[in-house]
Amino acid sequence: MSLVAGRAGLVTGAASGIGRASAILFAKEGAKVVVSDVETNGLEATAAAIREAGGAARAVVANVSEADAVQRLVDESVREHGGLEVFYANAGVSGGLVPLLALEVSDWMSLLQVNLIGPFLGIKHAATYMIEHGGGSILCTASVAGLRSGAGGPQYSASKAAVINLVQTSAYQLAGTGVRVNAICPGLIETGMTKPLFEYARAMGKEGKIGQLNPLRRGGRPEEIARVALFLASDESSYVNGQAWAVDGGLSASLPIVPGRMA
Repeated sequence: MSLVAGRAGLVTGAASGIGRASAILFAKEGAKVVVSDVETNGLEATAAAIREAGGAARAVVANVSEADAVQRLVDESVREHGGLEVFYANAGVSGGLVPLLALEVSDWMSLLQVNLIGPFLGIKHAATYMIEHGGGSILCTASVAGLRSGAGGPQYSASKAAVINLVQTSAYQLAGTGVRVNAICPGLIETGMTKPLFEYARAMGKEGKIGQLNPLRRGGRPEEIARVALFLASDESSYVNGQAWAVDGGLSASLPIVPGRMA
């Protein structure tokens, strides 16, 4: 049986990477999907891929850091697909690897608008609708960078740590409403955001070193995150709430060690 058959879902940051893979999988599993991004061409390609496979998709260009835009996304799902049962706040930006002392306030503000205010607005507007219509599942993309240092720049890491706390706080703020809120913390996944790193490693003949610090000794694929998102979106995860799930090949399971040595 399809895990989200007949449900209305909304995925932000769906023009590529994790968002695209998740939207396509949701649709394959029977959901009617609204896909959104600020990038038009890739977004239309995502919607087209869903339709070509026989699914239902509506593409809407929107900036997730704007409250009116997020409300319009919810309204579009209700208008186009009759409701909203799954909201995946996936849109995010990396901000690069600028050293802490070289960062300006403007660097923080522009990144936080997307990475933190975006998920807040998604939770706020999606939950408002879901509470009045029997509940639902809200997902946010955080990162292993939000769990501890070493996986991203200062402003990116701080924003993802804030997303994790936002998810935990929201789960309790929404207690008794039937709305669940969870976060996914990807490790090193090959997406548009990480493309330069993967391409550099391949150009240098060091592709085998990608993901070498995790026990699986490889990077991840967007589809591997999408499968976790599907589970959290479905009733199969009905008792999972307020959690931050690391999907990182085991990277966050240990303090730094040299394999085979304890000192």
